[in-house]
Formats: sequence, C-alpha cells, structure tokens
Amino acid sequence: MRPLPLPLTLTARLLPVAILAVVGWAWTPDQDSSQGGHTDASSGAGATPSASATAVAVKTYRTAPAPCDSISDKMIKSLVPGAKTAGKELASTDKSVRRTCSWNALKGYDYRWLDVTFEIKDNDAAARTAYKQRTAEKSGGGAVPGLGDTAYSVVNLTTEDKQQTREGEVMVRVSNALVVVTYNGSDFETKKAPSTDEINKGAIKAAKDAVAALEDGQKN
Repeated sequence: MRPLPLPLTLTARLLPVAILAVVGWAWTPDQDSSQGGHTDASSGAGATPSASATAVAVKTYRTAPAPCDSISDKMIKSLVPGAKTAGKELASTDKSVRRTCSWNALKGYDYRWLDVTFEIKDNDAAARTAYKQRTAEKSGGGAVPGLGDTAYSVVNLTTEDKQQTREGEVMVRVSNALVVVTYNGSDFETKKAPSTDEINKGAIKAAKDAVAALEDGQKN
C-alpha cells in the first residue's frame, strides 16, 4: 500500500503528531427570546439608571467559560470518533475574554476536527458589531433559527492534491458573547469529504451544546 498524501490546509493541524494513515492508526493530540440589548423601560420619575448600572446590565457574560467542558462526551464521541473527550484548550492571551478547545482524531482513514471558541465582548453592541462583520465575510451561509439571539451557519468545500475537505462554521451571538464552532472532515482513503448535511448538522449540534453551557454556567 502506498502512503496517502495530506492536503496542505490540514498539514499545520497534523504536524504535532505522526500520521500513518497507511496502517489506519488513529491519533489524538494532547492539545486546543433575546437577552441582549434589553433596556429598562421604567418611566417613573427619577428612574434614569446611572452609566455604571447600564454598563453592568448589558454585560450579561463577564468571563469565557471552560470550553473543553462545553461539549458533552456523547457529542464528542459522535462527531470526532477516536478523540479524547477531554479535548485540549489552546493558549490564550486573556482567558477571561477568549477561550478555545479542540478535539481531533484520525480513525482508520476518517479525519475529524472540532473547535469551540467563546469570546466575551464589553457589551451587546460590541458583540453585534463583531457578529455582523464576521458573518458578512462568510458568504453562502444562512441563519440558524432558535439558537442564541442570532446564529449563522456556512459550509465550504476545499480540494488540494485531489483530497477534499469540508468545513462548517456556526457563529452564535448570545447577549455580549460570541460562540464560534468549526467542524471539518476528510476521508484519506476515498479522498472524498463528508456530506454538507453531515458537517452542517454536526456543527449546529455542537453549537447548541456550547450555547447551553454558556447560558447555564456563566450568567451573572
């Protein structure tokens, strides 16, 4: 049997370990409605809130949650077969405002990668601005109803050296927090990528887990 070449876009992610797909070794790196914008409508005399009180009111989430605890073990086993369910948190310059966890594994010839990132903005307006800017850069996707205050999903296919990789991204805004899920996959035997439906649904399922973890554990 001959070695299986990897696409360049996956090389950086696969460098930390030796990939021996020819013998089907699996590997796992040791690595990584709306709440927002509500305004106190009280109209009584002297009811004008102070600037500091208003700032506190719109900053529903003050710190990023532990990302590696945000996705259930059952979900990880389903989306990233062969990965350690504990995941690996990536380095961050400020964990109070941005945290990311990664899970990835090669099982046989099937490769899957999942990232979950939490970002905490100063207020709802800042989160809305960041959300609009990022979704505008990701054309071809669509809204995901019923998830957070607003959510967007997009899936893209890339091909390098005849190897396909399909990647889905879901971005969710919940008050002043952004939740970003990236999920991709490849088959190194057939050189085909998983279907759009599989990747999109997988990313949305992970995003729902992540948003639930944010809402359950991080509200003031």
